[in-house]
Amino acid sequence: MKLKVYADRMSQPSRAILIFYKVNGIDFEDVKVDLSQHHQLSPQFRVINPLMKVPAVVDGRFKLFESTGRGKTFDMRNDRERTTGCGGGSGSGKDKIDSLSRLLTRILRHMASELNLNMRSDGYVKVNDLLKLNLKTFANIPLRSHTIDHIREAVRKDNKQRFSLLEENGELLIRANQGHTVKVVETESLLKPILSAKEFPVCLHGTYRKNLESILGSGLKRMKRLHVHFSCGLPTDGEVISGMRQDVNVLIFLDVRKALEESIKLYISDNKVILTEGFDGVVPPKYFERIESWPSRQPISF
Repeated sequence: MKLKVYADRMSQPSRAILIFYKVNGIDFEDVKVDLSQHHQLSPQFRVINPLMKVPAVVDGRFKLFESTGRGKTFDMRNDRERTTGCGGGSGSGKDKIDSLSRLLTRILRHMASELNLNMRSDGYVKVNDLLKLNLKTFANIPLRSHTIDHIREAVRKDNKQRFSLLEENGELLIRANQGHTVKVVETESLLKPILSAKEFPVCLHGTYRKNLESILGSGLKRMKRLHVHFSCGLPTDGEVISGMRQDVNVLIFLDVRKALEESIKLYISDNKVILTEGFDGVVPPKYFERIESWPSRQPISF
């Protein structure tokens, strides 16, 4: 089987591995995965890489893919996971919590329905129900072997504050704060409405040059998610922890006042991501206040 590299050229790790293979004369097939279109979330790509990340390298015997802090290799002949990089073996305690956090993100945003997990309209599920699932984290540790304290630690240490915990009637519940594709979640139950442009004077969406023509033609689309995502500050703002990829090269600023006046509903998540369903999942270009290149911040006409 010819070596396949699943990559997005706008991703720095993808570019690095593509350059490495080309410089060293390694024959491979370049399979494009468009992160901006959320191709990595598709069921087809999850089969290739359950971490839903690029780059991913597959040669028929092994899969090798990028993950936070270390590489992971899967022996496809017996579905055995091996860990490479710092620590080796089964990984450190930090790796264990990081892997748990990634699995929680995946379950709470995308998998509740297929796992028959009882999720409320505000996105909360019982932690005890989660810990009964017959799944393994990306550190190859059974989810059932984790404790409520591990869940609390994963939430506390998540630098993007992707989760919220709630204690109710003696039961601990958890939810993802945003990024859902599961339809059971209702916007009004999950998020707080934004009522005035004064609340968030900066509202921007980060994207890539290659997507701009399409966006200007048909607007910003939520794709498979429930909402279009915006950030309440620039990528370099210390208080901005989520809502935008770090390698974007175009910033689209939303005219919040005009959007609210013309009945686009805007919401803020617990981790300060601005979200909207737009009109049927689309924010038309007429609501773009300005567009700039990043990080040079040169205006882009539209």
